[in-house]
Amino acid sequence: MKQNNQTKIAASILTKIGGIKISVLLCFHTSMVVNALATNYPALPQVYIETSYASPVGGQLISVNTSAAFQTALNTSKLGDIIELQAGTTFTGPFTLPNKTSGTGWIYIRSSAYASLPAPCERVSPADAANMPKLVVSAGNGGAINTASNAHHYRFVGIEFKPVAGNYIYNIIYIGNGETLASKQPNNLVFDRCYIHGDPVAGSRRGVLMNGAYISVIDSYVSDCKEDGADSQALAAYSTTGPLKIVNNFLEGAGENVIFGGSDPSIPNAVASDIEIRNNLFFKPLSWMNELWDIKNLLEFKNAQRILVEGNRFENCWPNAQSGYALVITPRNQNNTAPWSVVQDLTIRLNTFVNVAQGIIMSGFDAPNISQRTSRVLIQNNVLNVTNLGMGGDGRLFVVLNGPTDVIFDHNTGFCTNAYMVSDGSPKTDFFVFKNNLVTKANYGFIGSGTPTANATLAAYFNPNWEVTHNAVIGGSATGYPVGSYFPANIAAVGFVNYAAGDYRLANASPYKNLGTDGKDLGADIDSNALGSVYDCSPATPVVEADKDRFQLVLFPVPVKAQLHVQMGVTPGTAMRICIYDLFGQEIYARSSTGNDEALDVSMFPEGIYWLVVQSQTSVATRKFVVQR
Repeated sequence: MKQNNQTKIAASILTKIGGIKISVLLCFHTSMVVNALATNYPALPQVYIETSYASPVGGQLISVNTSAAFQTALNTSKLGDIIELQAGTTFTGPFTLPNKTSGTGWIYIRSSAYASLPAPCERVSPADAANMPKLVVSAGNGGAINTASNAHHYRFVGIEFKPVAGNYIYNIIYIGNGETLASKQPNNLVFDRCYIHGDPVAGSRRGVLMNGAYISVIDSYVSDCKEDGADSQALAAYSTTGPLKIVNNFLEGAGENVIFGGSDPSIPNAVASDIEIRNNLFFKPLSWMNELWDIKNLLEFKNAQRILVEGNRFENCWPNAQSGYALVITPRNQNNTAPWSVVQDLTIRLNTFVNVAQGIIMSGFDAPNISQRTSRVLIQNNVLNVTNLGMGGDGRLFVVLNGPTDVIFDHNTGFCTNAYMVSDGSPKTDFFVFKNNLVTKANYGFIGSGTPTANATLAAYFNPNWEVTHNAVIGGSATGYPVGSYFPANIAAVGFVNYAAGDYRLANASPYKNLGTDGKDLGADIDSNALGSVYDCSPATPVVEADKDRFQLVLFPVPVKAQLHVQMGVTPGTAMRICIYDLFGQEIYARSSTGNDEALDVSMFPEGIYWLVVQSQTSVATRKFVVQR
């Protein structure tokens, strides 16, 4: 075909560049340009918050035993001071954290019975409440703790936060005050070994609203966050740039136990970024099945990027106000004022899902509002039990809708009652990988809307750059399935160490041992400490299987009106090829470059979503952007 007075012949092949298996679109112009598209692994968080306990030295020790004295201490203390609240005493708020401009370090606010609390890195429970001061607030008065803009460097240790008895509170801890500038966010706040809970009868909407930067909730117990007629959460963040840390907590919420997004940020272009979620118990009491609370899911992402979800236990989720998925990934421009909303660079690894009606669902785009495309999601080494146990629900393990890109399912062990993979919607999913998994076929296996087999589903809902190989599908059949996988007849044929006791390791005699593409056992890495919920207070390990040769793209502004700036993060002089594709995969712009920064004129592009592809001799990177005027 003809384009720009040049002849272009296109062909799609599988090849390797730099040892990386990729799908390649060959575009032969007179200049013999090659455009290569490769599956990208997600980037891990770029920042991990340091939260080691280090009591201030050299400042004042301010002992407090009345409510008025506490707010006075907050107002007059300096960075480096310790405010000690009398254990067992009730302090009635609301209290506000002011912005501090004198002193250095942190202000610690802790229990006078601190020595009787669990040690750092050990989670508290309601049994520790006797050794905690109580910070309470009544309805209509904000949170027990509120923040001024730029409030910073406060650490709460061993404190109980709750409503006055019988009261319903929107945000028990209320971080953020509608800031419209990232530079004004509350920042560097830590809640360490705290007991945060709603009223046992009236409930409360949220335990902690985390609308700030460098916010951490660690080793804490958050419960009774429940509401009839609206979503409720243990933890929520929707107007923050991050980073955020949620480690070693008990998290109980009726709606979403934890959510990122759900309302558009007041800070332009804000995306919750660099999020660490490790070693938590996400839990819904089964007694709530017989109560009026609105039940949704255990963890949801609507606007977030560079996230590590590792070593958590997700327990109990059933259909109610949603259809019972444990984990939901869906970009949402919730109020139609945030078209930059995105979920990207998400790593979900070494987690256990127990007694959930459905597993993990993801969508590529918001609709009808404009969002960015869900990109670079790794779901690896998880164990999922979609068992229903009389809770209802469709019993699906994984669902992929509306065309996300760079989605990798690797080394998961999953049991379900309906289907282990379901797809629907448009556009088609790009760069989908499903390998080394050990799953039950259940009733339907790998299906889509109107497509009863894996091959038919892949053809209908996935572009032909997928990789589906080296999976063991229990009770499945090779008919209608890509070559290269295995089909044990039943559970007994797999060779688990002790399936009945929940030991899903493969026995030495298992025919599926060491059969992964990487020489490892099919299914999850059961022996990992993180998967076994062994928590040693060590920092997150920034390890991910990734393309070591890839480069990072930064695009701005997003959305763009006329000129799109592209920073490529390569050595100046590197020969690059820059292409833009529309949602139908048509190349509408192409140029060569040897620079690190480029400005592209998109002023004549219609409003909509586009793909930018930048390729060097050894690597390729893709990003999506929105043209909006």
